Amino acid sequence: MSDAVDQILEQWKRERPDVAAWPMGIIGRISRLSLLLDRELREFFGAHGLEKWEFDVLATLRRSGPPYELTAGALNRSAMVTSGAITNRIDRLAARGLVERIRDEGDRRSVRVRLTDQGWALIEEVLPLHTANEARLLESLGPQEREQLADALRGLLEVLGDTSLK
Repeated sequence: MSDAVDQILEQWKRERPDVAAWPMGIIGRISRLSLLLDRELREFFGAHGLEKWEFDVLATLRRSGPPYELTAGALNRSAMVTSGAITNRIDRLAARGLVERIRDEGDRRSVRVRLTDQGWALIEEVLPLHTANEARLLESLGPQEREQLADALRGLLEVLGDTSLK
């Protein structure tokens, strides 16, 4: 089976046989896959009235456990965006009634972001649909291939310094 990246590699092999272009095969496929998956997820979330980032924030709060709240800083680390961007995201979700800001009882300078009942209901509805959609996107991989791919990607992320949850 051949793909567009194979064609690119063949062209480089023909034009510059002295250059080891094999990394382009992996990085190119990851990049193309990222674009395709991003498009699929945007379409899925759009059909449910959400942006991908909105789902990410709601899901982060939901998986944090009761009382389903985090500081803006913790959300910021999870989302890997600037503090200004997370503030904007919280503002937009609050305007939709999906989250609320709560003053931290232990530190009056700190604000916690909590799922509202409406935010809770939305994430509870969309989460199983989202995981089913992602399973659909990966259905061509068998269980062993999924595990091997996850292990390889985890290792690459670690080596490249992915510290988003540390």
